[in-house]
Amino acid sequence: MSKLKTNKSAAKRIKFTKTGKAVKRTAGQGHFNAREAGTTKMNKRRNSTLSKASTKQIKKQLPYA
Repeated sequence: MSKLKTNKSAAKRIKFTKTGKAVKRTAGQGHFNAREAGTTKMNKRRNSTLSKASTKQIKKQLPYA
């Protein structure tokens, strides 16, 4: 059987924790953050965990992660 290909765009954006959860950086952190409210800015600093359904799809894209 041939080797499975890793989806490189997903590999750069998503990491897995030791427990197997998929974690990604929260969207919209690049620029235009001065206009955001304080709570929004605070929430953007945190990484967001993906749902179980999304994690299942990502594991197919990242076979060796």
